[in-house]
Amino acid sequence: MEASKDISRLIEIMAALRNPATGCPWDIVQTFETIKPYTIEEAYEVSDAIERNDMDDLCEELGDLLLQVVFHARMAEEAGEFSFGDVVEAITRKMIRRHPHVFARSDADTPDAVRKQWDDIKQAEKRERAERRAKRGVSEDFKTGFLGSVQRSFPALTEALKLQERAAKVGFDWSAPEPILDKIEEEIGELRVALAEGDQAKVSDELGDLIFAVVNIGRHVKADPEDSLRGTNTKFRRRFSHIEAVLDAEGETLEAASLERMEEIWQAAKAIERQLG
Repeated sequence: MEASKDISRLIEIMAALRNPATGCPWDIVQTFETIKPYTIEEAYEVSDAIERNDMDDLCEELGDLLLQVVFHARMAEEAGEFSFGDVVEAITRKMIRRHPHVFARSDADTPDAVRKQWDDIKQAEKRERAERRAKRGVSEDFKTGFLGSVQRSFPALTEALKLQERAAKVGFDWSAPEPILDKIEEEIGELRVALAEGDQAKVSDELGDLIFAVVNIGRHVKADPEDSLRGTNTKFRRRFSHIEAVLDAEGETLEAASLERMEEIWQAAKAIERQLG
């Protein structure tokens, strides 16, 4: 097996990896659910490469993302649902259909006309989608109803924020931030109970409720939760790097250092940040 610029080679490689008799033990046991986190992660890595304007990384990360598409398509093919070819056919059909002003005859010759044409075509596609789902016996559809415009494909923090903003438009909202703090304390109490009971499913559920409430307080004080968390992530990276640097200068490793020593250096890093403003 050799590398190739032909997509069929990647499809062959994935089929070989999933072969029950001769494939990779790890790849064979994967499912849509177990692969889903990697798919999301690869999309974020593509975004990161773009933000850094690193074309070498972007090429590699796009390949990793493409692998995820091939992986999901292979599992679907094994289940008798669809193949990679069906995925390609579906998106090419959609793009041709949504651009009649390019691939067919159309009177849409201005950006506004194209936008209206696009919306009309999407509405027709939604009706067709609903019909297909009904034939398959799929009843629940998060794309309908008042909250249907909020995409489930958003990162969870962003989706929570958008759902709250949408609900607030019809008055389903807190009037001030202070009651939300009470709600956060309530959710913390419920999480403590779940932890004490040792019910992992309930712990996960209560943790989600707590995070949702924290997103809500962020919205009320006009602090985007995604940006706030990203800032904290950056701060954590910086302080932890300080711990690593100090330990290295002392001839000690992270693995060998005690928690007390690492916490001491962490607090020193915080003091330095406060001095620097």
